Amino acid sequence: MKSLSCHVVALLSILAITLSLTNASDPSPLQDFCVAIDTPADGVFVNGKFCKDPKFVTVDDFFKSGLNKAGTPNEKTGSVVTLVNVNQIPGLNTLGISIVRIDYAVNGQNPPHTHPRASEGLVHFQANVGKYPAVAFAGLSSQNPGAIVIADTVFGSNPPIQPNVLAKAFQLDTRTVMDLQAKFKK
Repeated sequence: MKSLSCHVVALLSILAITLSLTNASDPSPLQDFCVAIDTPADGVFVNGKFCKDPKFVTVDDFFKSGLNKAGTPNEKTGSVVTLVNVNQIPGLNTLGISIVRIDYAVNGQNPPHTHPRASEGLVHFQANVGKYPAVAFAGLSSQNPGAIVIADTVFGSNPPIQPNVLAKAFQLDTRTVMDLQAKFKK
């Protein structure tokens, strides 16, 4: 028995020493810059894009014109979202950011949504900007944040979620849920 306890103590000591030397974390996505290009001209592949040779980087790689111009809101939501990410500004590659402009019509709204693996900061201006009464700008903590619109996902899922399940979850009657699902069918 004494021999077994010595072995257990020795094993625990080795594990304690070994575990204290381990380190696990996500690598930092940030670096000085890595201007994205579509073709691998002997470039390095970083964050899903190839990097342009730093000798050929220009100011235009960090610029996008047109954010000062309003978009045309769609009739369904009364808003339009203009996303500017690494695909529009190649210099955003590896910086972990993107920008959004949202133009609102009268009584327009940006539907409830989420961005996977991204946070969003929004600045909303209530003023006449061009022909629309309001505009907002958002900064996102991802170079390509994606968007999941909650109503589209819940009521427009394929295959559809059972109406009785949604009725119970949203405290609605089944007929109302079925009507909502019909509006979101693709």
